[in-house]
Amino acid sequence: MDGHVRRLLNRVSIALAAVATAALLQLFRHSSSSCFVGSPAYSSLSLAPFPRTSCDAASRRVVDPNLRLAKLRSSPRWRRRSAALSTSVFPRLRRLSLLRRSSRVLCVAAGAGQAVDALHVAGVGDATGVDLVDFPPLVRRADPHNLPFFDGAFDVVLSDEPMALTGALFPSRFAAEAERTVRWGGAIALAIERHIDLSTVASLFKKSRVAAAWNATLDGSAATMVILRKNSNNTKQH
Repeated sequence: MDGHVRRLLNRVSIALAAVATAALLQLFRHSSSSCFVGSPAYSSLSLAPFPRTSCDAASRRVVDPNLRLAKLRSSPRWRRRSAALSTSVFPRLRRLSLLRRSSRVLCVAAGAGQAVDALHVAGVGDATGVDLVDFPPLVRRADPHNLPFFDGAFDVVLSDEPMALTGALFPSRFAAEAERTVRWGGAIALAIERHIDLSTVASLFKKSRVAAAWNATLDGSAATMVILRKNSNNTKQH
């Protein structure tokens, strides 16, 4: 009796496995044949942020970074930020002899890379952008609390995002890494929220002094721009 039951169960298991295999094959054949360009399923794809069908997911393309950058450059917000940097921030750095065409600039919390792009337009060829999320071709991924660069690798460290410092997980570590990666005598240029007290910001930078500060408007948002100059090595503060 037990042997008969076992044989019956084996037959049922084999039949179920065969049915499941046939169903998977049919599903695969249907999906692969209906997701080609020109098929009805492809031509009516959803533009929702998340795919609702296998065809919707399969059809998504990786946008060319250069095409995406060209589209961003044409946006009003990008143009406003670039104009503000070019007319308000870069001239101040140049007047203080802190920014030249040959300068090495690190843009921290660079977002999509507006500051990097504006520097290139201004003739500064060696500009590097970093943020927690990479955004090719202008911004690579790096943690501002632990920057992957040698000490003194840059002439200028720039952050045009007002929330970058005060919104950092560890603002003191953010400041220390900016100071570490900028050379002695170099500059740290930061946008901060206008209500933040300047002395509070200055206290985070142990090796630098405030060289300039002024109110600025970056793509419609009010901010305070601060330039700190890292003390030359022979005047290092203890």
